[in-house]
Amino acid sequence: MAHITLGGSRCITVGELPPVGSVAPAFTLTAQNLSDASLSDYSGKKVVLNIFPSIDTGVCQKSVRAFNEKLNAIDGVQLLNISMDLPFAGARFCAAEGLENVAFLSAFKAPSFGGDYGVTFADSKFAGLFSRAVLVLDAAGKIVHSEQVSETGQEPNYENVLAAL
Repeated sequence: MAHITLGGSRCITVGELPPVGSVAPAFTLTAQNLSDASLSDYSGKKVVLNIFPSIDTGVCQKSVRAFNEKLNAIDGVQLLNISMDLPFAGARFCAAEGLENVAFLSAFKAPSFGGDYGVTFADSKFAGLFSRAVLVLDAAGKIVHSEQVSETGQEPNYENVLAAL
């Protein structure tokens, strides 16, 4: 379990992030249009998993905007924004922001994703939601970078993600 903070209060997650060098656990989540989206759908591309508590919070929105801006110009990279939000919330946010080509995946039908990736809050007022984490996968699905953000209210380190790509 990871020891992180939420608003300065200590909390824990269920499990740990998969280690760098390991193959990312397979998953099937729900896309904005309610179709299934699996990690294998992105085989052959570098993938950035932007995992966060809810698209309805300011820092989560900032991370989606920032990663969209920073990664859109890089060929062969797919950004996946993942939370427990319903797919409708992701679609609403992207429409309001005018964001196209943004993949928002919901784990509402697959809460095991949080355990597989070690990001589910085990306690705190966010219990059951995902902590803020970023993983970078190479084109073969191997994890080349991971970051469990220590304070949930802070943004991830974008430069480290770009360097890993």
